[in-house]
Formats: sequence, structure tokens, C-alpha cells
Amino acid sequence: MSAKIRKIVTFVEEVHSEMGRSISPPTRRAAAVAVIANPFAGNYVEDLSGLVMIGEELGALLTERAVAALGIPGAKAESYGKAACVGEDGELEHAAAVLHPKMGAPVRKTLGKGAALIPSSKKRGGPGTVLDVPLGHKDAAFVRSHFDGMEVRINDAPRAGEIMVAIAVTDSGRPLARVGGLTVAEIKGEDGLR
Repeated sequence: MSAKIRKIVTFVEEVHSEMGRSISPPTRRAAAVAVIANPFAGNYVEDLSGLVMIGEELGALLTERAVAALGIPGAKAESYGKAACVGEDGELEHAAAVLHPKMGAPVRKTLGKGAALIPSSKKRGGPGTVLDVPLGHKDAAFVRSHFDGMEVRINDAPRAGEIMVAIAVTDSGRPLARVGGLTVAEIKGEDGLR
């Protein structure tokens, strides 16, 4: 089963100043969001493997779009996250099928690495629902400077029979991060945690 895409929207956020302090270079986040038809909307279906395959397809497509929006090679991305919002005729398990079983491998392939779990969220909502994409360092989950999130919203999505699927990546951590913990320079990259 292939994704029936109605639209793809890409967001880029650059923070140049925070609390009156210059951020140089600016911190940058990008999210690529696909609005797709939910093939199982309105029906209980036991086998969700079609959505699992769509998740794998979108993992590659959306990660490539987000990295391109930042204008960096995939290996230079530091954080990642994923999220999905099903329309009212879908169920949360539809979002889970897209996000979890197979989406991660193509995301990691595009980024050249990714030992840490990809933070994720899922919800149900209608057009204009804000989708919160959690973010964490791609190679070490304990890097606190990269605990973050990005909000995305599309005014006409998701419709009742759609799913809005997002991948977000960053080229850095939060601006002015200063709550301690493992630093990027201390990452060992052995277990996805440190």
C-alpha cells in the first residue's frame, strides 16, 4: 500500500535572538508534514500492515524534505522527532502503525545515524489541530540541551478521513540551553542513551 498524499508542507524555524541575546549561528528546526488519506478511516481493521508500509515510505520522504529545508547534509542533523494526528474517523492505533514499526529505519538512513529512540506523539483532531513534535538528540537521549519540541499546524488538515504525519529535525539544541547534563561533546554513541 502506498501513501495517497493530498499535500506536503514544510516548516523552517530559525531563532536569531532569545531573551535579548544574539544566537549565532541561529538554532534551526525544520518539519516536513504529509497529509495523507487514511485507508482505514471509519472501519475497524485488524491488520494495519498497510499503514506500517506507508510509515516506512513517509519516513524517507519527510526526513529528506526536512533535511533539505535546513540545507544541511543528513549527517549534520542533531535532533529528530515524529508525530501523527488522525482525523475524527481514524483511531490512535492508525497513527501508531504509521509511526512505530518501520518509520525509524529510513529516518536513520537519511540522517546517517540515530542510535536513540525517535521521540514521538500521536493524537486525534480536526482541521487546524496543532501537532506537537517532540525532539531529542539522535544519538544520545540523555543530552538535555536537545530536549525540545516543534509545533506544526495546517489549517485544513487533518480532515475526517486523513492522517497528518510529521518528521522534524534540527541542526542544534535549544537556544541558550543551560540545564546541565550530558553535552554533545561527551556523547559516546554506544547505546542511544549516552
